[in-house]
Amino acid sequence: MYIHNKKLTIPEDPNTIIWKYMDLSKFLDLLLSNKMFMARSDKFEDQYEGTFSEPTYEEIKSISHDNPAFLDEYKQRRKNIMISSWHLNEYESFAMWQIFTKNSEGLAIQSTVGRLQEALAAEDRVDQYIGEVHYIDYKKEYIPFNDDFFPFLFKRKSFQYEKEIRVLTDVSHLGKPIHEGIKINVDINALIEKIYIHPKSENWYKRLVMELMEKLHFQFDIEKSDLESDILI
Repeated sequence: MYIHNKKLTIPEDPNTIIWKYMDLSKFLDLLLSNKMFMARSDKFEDQYEGTFSEPTYEEIKSISHDNPAFLDEYKQRRKNIMISSWHLNEYESFAMWQIFTKNSEGLAIQSTVGRLQEALAAEDRVDQYIGEVHYIDYKKEYIPFNDDFFPFLFKRKSFQYEKEIRVLTDVSHLGKPIHEGIKINVDINALIEKIYIHPKSENWYKRLVMELMEKLHFQFDIEKSDLESDILI
């Protein structure tokens, strides 16, 4: 279930809009399984994911000098922290369409922070936490140790365009190796407010998505991306 952690920063307004951009295959997997995929933190493309800034590393070195097992424990922890990434934005993002969907056959889930919290209540195996990502200068800025998910809520400033908010969970208590990630139970109807179709998609693709929703007995609002609206002259 979702657990509120006062040390993790999230928007105060539960109606704050969030997005998840994905291909149709991943979307169908979400609907058919009623489960949301969370990736292992050390499997992300960003090689700095879950690592330390330089000022933090200097402190880590002093800690590990007296406690050599600390770094080994931390490396193992990276394999046990699972993450689901969402985009925090009132509007669609052209960049997110480009990065997270292939060709012109992707879609975006529009949700809210409150809906995400409600949807996560369906999970009973592992606890989930939600936090905003902080973008810092890794050469100059310090990553604090004040929560259990340090440093998985920090990224380099060059990733600021992601405006990321994350669902995080620690699966170390499961006592088994996790390869790529885990799937957690979610309430699909609570999670999804609207579905937006890729701005470059053709009409047949929107009809296909609508037919799939009907056959799967979902009644989400389906919109064509606002980025492809008619030009007014």
